[in-house]
Amino acid sequence: MHINVEMFSMEKKVYKNRIRVVLADKMVTKTYLAEQLGVSKMTISRWCTNTTQPSAPQLIEISQVLHCDLKDLYEPFE
Repeated sequence: MHINVEMFSMEKKVYKNRIRVVLADKMVTKTYLAEQLGVSKMTISRWCTNTTQPSAPQLIEISQVLHCDLKDLYEPFE
């Protein structure tokens, strides 16, 4: 019996965050956000350039610190 593996492969969707945009809109610095979250400025920079992504709990915390909707922090899937 032969099973087509491609049929079962699931495409992993990758989202892009909008942290950089929200920081600019709110006039909040990366340093301030880093201090509030207890992470390094480098981590915030990597998130802002979409080199790495924050975890789901971190996104929730970011939305609380920036007083914004969670959906404002990422681009919608296409």
